[in-house]
Amino acid sequence: MPVTDITKDVDNRTLTITAEFAAPVERVWALYADPRQLEQVWGPPEYPATFVDHELRPGTRTTYYMTSPEGEKFAGYWDVTGVDEPRQITFRDGFAREDLTPNPDLPVSECVYDFSSTDGGTRAVYTTTYASAEALQQVLDMGMEEGSRAAIGQIDEFLAQG
Repeated sequence: MPVTDITKDVDNRTLTITAEFAAPVERVWALYADPRQLEQVWGPPEYPATFVDHELRPGTRTTYYMTSPEGEKFAGYWDVTGVDEPRQITFRDGFAREDLTPNPDLPVSECVYDFSSTDGGTRAVYTTTYASAEALQQVLDMGMEEGSRAAIGQIDEFLAQG
């Protein structure tokens, strides 16, 4: 299982997930840079993702939705704030309405995805910071930890396919 640690820090309003992948950092980066690859692993397996817009360049907005087994769509967006290929992506991550516009009723987080090389593989540290402890708790109550573990858990198998 790629996820090696999940730390919830209410005082600092962060959720940090550490994972190890059996692929070089450039390959892991390519997965995040390509919307067709990313949609294969973004979200839990039973909620496949469809990326509508995606470009890893500061100032861009990524939009996507995940589809439930019942056909219900859950949309989200990233406002990309920084890119240091292949080491780091920073972005604001929010929930969106069905028309892919931001939903101000749900929390927005600041995300830092760090990738580093390890003995032929990649260590990824995903740090998500929320505006308040209540916002962090809200997304945890929505299943963010379990969903992230399931989504990240798909990456090694996907990368091994080619």
